[in-house]
Amino acid sequence: MAANTTNDMTSGSPVRLILQFMIPVCLGNIFQQFYNVADSIVAGQFIGVDALAAIGSTGSLMFFVTGWLTGLSSGFAILVSQWFGAKRYDQMRHYVAMSVYLAAAFAIVMTAGLLILNEPILRMMNFSDEIMPDVMSYMGIIYAGLIVTAAYNSLAAFLRALGDSRSPLYFLIISAVINVVLDIAFIVCFGMGVEGCAYATVIAQGISALLCFIYILKRYPILHLKKEDFRISFQSFGRLLALGIPMGLQFSITAIGTIIVQGAVNVYGEVYMAGFAAAGKLQNIIATVFTAFGATIATYVGQNRGAGKMDRVKTGVRYTQIMILAWSVVTMVVVYFFGKYMMLLFVSPSETEVIRVAEMYFHAVFWCYPFLGSIFLYRNTLQGMGYGLVPMLGGVFELAARSAIVMFVAGRTSFVGVCLSDPAAWIAALIPLIPYYIYTMRKWEKQNKVRTAVQAER
Repeated sequence: MAANTTNDMTSGSPVRLILQFMIPVCLGNIFQQFYNVADSIVAGQFIGVDALAAIGSTGSLMFFVTGWLTGLSSGFAILVSQWFGAKRYDQMRHYVAMSVYLAAAFAIVMTAGLLILNEPILRMMNFSDEIMPDVMSYMGIIYAGLIVTAAYNSLAAFLRALGDSRSPLYFLIISAVINVVLDIAFIVCFGMGVEGCAYATVIAQGISALLCFIYILKRYPILHLKKEDFRISFQSFGRLLALGIPMGLQFSITAIGTIIVQGAVNVYGEVYMAGFAAAGKLQNIIATVFTAFGATIATYVGQNRGAGKMDRVKTGVRYTQIMILAWSVVTMVVVYFFGKYMMLLFVSPSETEVIRVAEMYFHAVFWCYPFLGSIFLYRNTLQGMGYGLVPMLGGVFELAARSAIVMFVAGRTSFVGVCLSDPAAWIAALIPLIPYYIYTMRKWEKQNKVRTAVQAER
């Protein structure tokens, strides 16, 4: 059953297993983000600051849309990883098939709805009339290609649920290179403007989805679905949605908060929009290590939870927290001292005001990276154990904090005041997550002691 391509995380050194899984996921996240970053770089260098503002400032909206699909697929994959850990492959394949139904349905409905609401949403975000046509064109093409985004996210999530984090990375590297080539070809050679960036993104994502599908057909007999796997079960739909919707909402709630902040930033004009957007791109790349640890711990916890090895769950979480804190220190130093130099990826050295805006953002938020990293750890740990409500509640806390800061400081204080909404949101998100994780682990330890005592009496 192609066991050599799967990765059983229920035995062996937790640190080694987590790092082996995390590194390809991290690289994959970087290349996945590279789609929009490449668009921003090419647009900023070859078209101008307005084009950078148009594409770069859609990052929060892109995160809202694609984050929902990513959250859904990640939630669906938790059940896949649990049944894989329990060695119940028939049940695992059934949930894969049901996930395919749901992912396709959500992608189709989202495409239709977002195309209709494209202009009203952008008007709410305070985009200026000068860049509104470019933003509408860019996002319209992205919406039309959501079905391929959903396809890749789902297929990659299934592979990761089985412990394979390397294959999705290889496909993303290929498609990222294609994206850059198409960006340059469409914009520089054919003069397509920002629409060329959007077409390049959709085509590249489609290629990565196709490669994932072909690879599964050739290398994973364990994932080959039969007719009986596709028999509709509303009970299974309910179980998948109970995990997928909270995870999707968690991403979307976070994205809504960033959209609110983006709307506040847009009031300051194109220079602030460009600087804020470019700084956000760089920060997202740096934070891919955090998201990779989160994706890894979800799979690790899911498999060990399915195997009933909660002691390994606790050990894995403890070591992951240490690694996240170590990376936080590195990133704090990098963005504080070198953030302004990394901005030269997006703009020429002559754009001093754009660079200054980005540096202001970095200096306002760098100190809070340990809290940001911990969000991914505890949120994904709880999701891996099958709890969806509390992680979503963390997103609600995050949204409330971010919205409150924007409400009280936007238009009343400087740009830095708006930037502080991010640290406030990251700290607030942990308020429900850490206590509930501690409660859950203590509850398990008590149950384990009772179980051990009963067995000893027998």
